[in-house]
Amino acid sequence: MQPQFYNIINDELRGSKDTHRVTDPRTEEELWPCPIATPQDFEDAVAAAQQAFTAWSQTTVPERQALLVKLADVIRDNGDELASILMKETGKSKILADIDVQAGIAQCLYYSQNALADEIQHEDAHSKVVATHVPLGTVAAICPWNFPLILSNIKVVSSLVTGNCVIVKPSPFTPYAVMRWVELSRGILPRGVFQVLNGGADLGAAMTAHPGIAKISFTGTIATGKKVLAACAKTLKRVTLELAGNNACIVCADADLDAAVPSVASGGFFNAGQVCVAAKRVYVHESVYDEFLRRLVQEVEGKYGIREDGFAPSVFGPVDNRVQYEVVKGIIEDCKSKGYEIVTGGETEGVKEKGYWLPPTIVARPPEESLLVQEEQFGPVLPILSWSDEDDVVKRANLANAGLGASVYSADLARAERIARRLEAGGVWINHPERPNFGAYFSGIKDSGFGGEMGKQGLLSYAHTKCLHYAK
Repeated sequence: MQPQFYNIINDELRGSKDTHRVTDPRTEEELWPCPIATPQDFEDAVAAAQQAFTAWSQTTVPERQALLVKLADVIRDNGDELASILMKETGKSKILADIDVQAGIAQCLYYSQNALADEIQHEDAHSKVVATHVPLGTVAAICPWNFPLILSNIKVVSSLVTGNCVIVKPSPFTPYAVMRWVELSRGILPRGVFQVLNGGADLGAAMTAHPGIAKISFTGTIATGKKVLAACAKTLKRVTLELAGNNACIVCADADLDAAVPSVASGGFFNAGQVCVAAKRVYVHESVYDEFLRRLVQEVEGKYGIREDGFAPSVFGPVDNRVQYEVVKGIIEDCKSKGYEIVTGGETEGVKEKGYWLPPTIVARPPEESLLVQEEQFGPVLPILSWSDEDDVVKRANLANAGLGASVYSADLARAERIARRLEAGGVWINHPERPNFGAYFSGIKDSGFGGEMGKQGLLSYAHTKCLHYAK
């Protein structure tokens, strides 16, 4: 039986005369019709959220946290269904789809135990000042395609635990699992608190312009993020932007290669490199460069090859959609046309008869000014560069247009920390792959972000901080 998908407005299922279909990245099979929300659907959703907000905003934090546990139960109880949908729309293996599902559960449970609380900011013999945190209103969550549940759910739970209503706009490349998740969650929260609308750039633009939306949380490209910020300025919306990151990885001469090589391989090729904080430029000290490269090629060829069976134990897969597939192909072809040394992979034609498949590709010592090094590839192609001077490699790592994540590998933790503190990135991982932690604030600097999410600090962007001044 063909699954059905709906926009969810005020807890009601709503279809549309206009639909679109997503393509399975593994097979290029056309998937199911998905309703496209109309402008009236959006207006109705905003009105429902505004009506719900009055009562919802007055609930207590413990009341909201108890409902987050129930949302976690919904994801857990329907995990197999959601994972199967994710496998189809993203091309993920079962392992990767399960990670998306399990992380969604964990996010709900984390915020069911962690939230903003009143705090005394000042107290003396004459007065006391207490900071309290007031919800903003309606949050519009504009979400990406690489981890549909993880990256939409973090916006949802952050909105809900702080007392906001939320309207989710999943990526039109991967709308199905998120829409089904919201549908399954009906009845847990008051009507109008948690809604979902499927649409493209026009819906996102409407969200940024609407005076009834108090905050935009957006994850996506730098170019679109700048447009979002400019549009939100007209109504002084709160804005959080998590944008692209051309992340540097630095391997020092004393790094433990037994641990560093598989870690860097995972950082660069997990989910075919389609991770915002993935290692995308690897700088290896020249004294261990050849050995590192040899081992890395062996590691990647052994563990990250193409497996058409989505149930095979693999964390590698196809590029998610044709648009990104053509971007990554273009970068690989640029490397080939310029004669760069491709030590594994590199095929862009005839890889498979169907699907957006590209083999894991490693390029040795491309020029610093090359397209592969200067622009985020967001796909399974990784440049391995060499360095000898610490000041020089830090300068090369610190691009002018990116600062989301970075990583450092060294047996000397003092050296690793010294380098990490010099890297211009919102998060730096030392001696392990780049993986965000729910309890840690996650943000980019420079063109990689505006504000941040996760951890208690991330919740501050979902609330006004109001100070109560008491006389003694």
